[in-house]
Amino acid sequence: MKKLLVTVIAVLVALSANARKLIVIDSQHLHCHDSVLVFIPQQNAENYAEASLPALFLLHGWSGCYSNWADKSDLQKAADESGFIIICPDGFYNSWYVNDSNPQGMQYREFFHRELYPAMVSDFNLVPERTFITGLSMGGNGAMNLFFDDPSKFAAAGSMSGSLMLRNSKSLAENWMSKVMGPFTPENTRYDEESAANRVALAKGTGKLLLVSCGYDDSLFPGSVTFVENCKKEGVPYVALFSPGVHSWYFWDYSLQLHLWYFKKILNKENLGYR
Repeated sequence: MKKLLVTVIAVLVALSANARKLIVIDSQHLHCHDSVLVFIPQQNAENYAEASLPALFLLHGWSGCYSNWADKSDLQKAADESGFIIICPDGFYNSWYVNDSNPQGMQYREFFHRELYPAMVSDFNLVPERTFITGLSMGGNGAMNLFFDDPSKFAAAGSMSGSLMLRNSKSLAENWMSKVMGPFTPENTRYDEESAANRVALAKGTGKLLLVSCGYDDSLFPGSVTFVENCKKEGVPYVALFSPGVHSWYFWDYSLQLHLWYFKKILNKENLGYR
C-alpha cells in the first residue's frame, strides 16, 4: 500500500510561549485545506512534544468552523486548567463529519483517520490512552462516529446536544444533509447508518465510557435519550448528563467543563461510581 503523506502547509503561532497554534493541512481527501486550531497548556508550551500530554479533539456544530469554539469559549483557560491539549479542526459548514456521497466531495472520515489524526499524533506526541473526542450538535454525532470507526484511537468519547438521530432533524436533513448524504428519503439508509445512536454496538466490549450531555428543552434531546437507551441495551458504559438547557453556547460552554472533568477522571483512573 502506498504510504499517504500528510502535508502541513503552514503553522502560525500566537500567544506567549507558543501556547496556541494554527495548523493548515493540505488534504487529499477533502480536496482543500483544513485549518486546525490547537491550544496547549501554558505550563507545557515549551515541552509539549516530549510531555505526551492528554488531548481532546473538540468538534464544532453545523454552520461553524475551526475557530467557532475559540470564539465562544475560553479554550486557553480550559487547556491551562485541565492540562489537556485542545484540538479544534475545521468540520466546515455542512460536512456532518462524513464521507460525501460524491467521490469528488469531501471525504471527511477518511481525512480524519488518514491525515488529521496521524498529523496530530506526530506533532503533539499523542497516545490513544490519553486522547479523547467530543463535539456539539453536528460535531456530537461526528465525534461519536469517529470514535465508533476505531475505538482504539481514543480513551473515551462525548457528545453535547448531539444530532445523534439524524432523521429527527427533518429540515436540516432535507436542505443540508442531503447535499452530502443524498436525498432524504426512507429508502436512503445513510441517514440511519450515520446516526451515532444506531452504531453504539461498535463500542461493545471496549469498556470505554461514552459521555452524553443535552438540555431537556433542546429539540435534539430525544436523540440523546435513544443513544443512552441503546448503550444500556448493548451493555456499553455511559454517563448521561441531562439538565435544563437549550441548543445554545451557554449550554455548550457549561458542557465542555463537565466533559473535561469526566475525561480527566478517566485519564487518572479515578472513581466514577462503578467498576
